[in-house]
Amino acid sequence: MDFNKAATQIRKSIVDMIFHSKSGHPGGSLSSVDILNYLYFKEMNVDPSNPKAPNRDRFVLSKGHAAPVLYATLAERGFFDKDLLPTLRKLESPLQGHPDSKKVPGVDVSTGSLGQGTSNAVGLALGAKLDNAPTRVYAVLGDGELQEGLIWEAAMAAAHYKLDNLVLIIDNNGLQIDGRNEDVINLGSVADKFKSFDFNVIEIDGHDYEQIAKAFDNARATKGAPTAIVAKTIKGKGVSFMEDAPGWHGVAPNKEQLDAALAELSEVAK
Repeated sequence: MDFNKAATQIRKSIVDMIFHSKSGHPGGSLSSVDILNYLYFKEMNVDPSNPKAPNRDRFVLSKGHAAPVLYATLAERGFFDKDLLPTLRKLESPLQGHPDSKKVPGVDVSTGSLGQGTSNAVGLALGAKLDNAPTRVYAVLGDGELQEGLIWEAAMAAAHYKLDNLVLIIDNNGLQIDGRNEDVINLGSVADKFKSFDFNVIEIDGHDYEQIAKAFDNARATKGAPTAIVAKTIKGKGVSFMEDAPGWHGVAPNKEQLDAALAELSEVAK
């Protein structure tokens, strides 16, 4: 498939749905598009016609405020009609500001409180191991989210139980709502931190599909340890005026900005 074409459409859907909702989180949604695009169209064992299949792979969006990227990807993959996307954050819409597993086909875990999605992912992976199920579990974390202590408790458990069916992907865009991570609480080397917790650690460009593919192949081949993929990304990727700009963490574009973003993305797709 053409990953770049699908990614462009997902990015268009993200900015359009956030415009219609008048609220949302474009920056961190756009930065993680390529990861989710590859996961849902290539890496994961999922079936839109049977979203609750027992042995399916599971996905956890630990940074639940980036729900637009998950909704746009699920719609692109065929889990529900794209016409639902503009109802983001509207009353009676299943597409809430944070994912709800009871309302949206394809959402495996309700998330929103930062850090807790990681422990959910560890629990899912451990449950699959105990059941001798083929299920693999993938979770996308924000790098600012790594400031939550709960993540490191979960990481200790993942390593202790040798959860080689677990892959944590860190959307390492360097920014959070209050500014640059290094100015809020410096994370130091994210890769070294996960290595110290006995993870198999892979560092990649999170927008390079060849590197993304090799990283997931590496994770599948790794036995006896969980994997952490530290994906260097650009917050707001694909929309030049949103890129690497902390102000676009949680702000909706106006009509002029929407039109400019869609025009720029259309130009890239040519």
